[in-house]
Amino acid sequence: MKLNSAQVKQTLTQLEARVLPDDHPLVQKLSELFGDHTFFLDSNGVNIVEPDESADAGPPVGTVVNLANWSDSQLTSLAPHAPEPTEVVVMLGSEH
Repeated sequence: MKLNSAQVKQTLTQLEARVLPDDHPLVQKLSELFGDHTFFLDSNGVNIVEPDESADAGPPVGTVVNLANWSDSQLTSLAPHAPEPTEVVVMLGSEH
């Protein structure tokens, strides 16, 4: 899921990560592997946010999904893997 700027800002208040800008060289490779998403880099690796369709009516929420883990202790090399949903859920907006 490609997040809009408000959703990115909201997500970053709940997730200790940074957004990979669209012009980052890694984004093109990740997009080829996983599709068009907003990619977040944190201490675990690369993550995306997928909408949680099972949530009851209310503000939209998303589940953080891990796509790649760091493969070295210096956090310089990533190992992509099949998407793994985490237990982290973020609020993507407010109810209007």
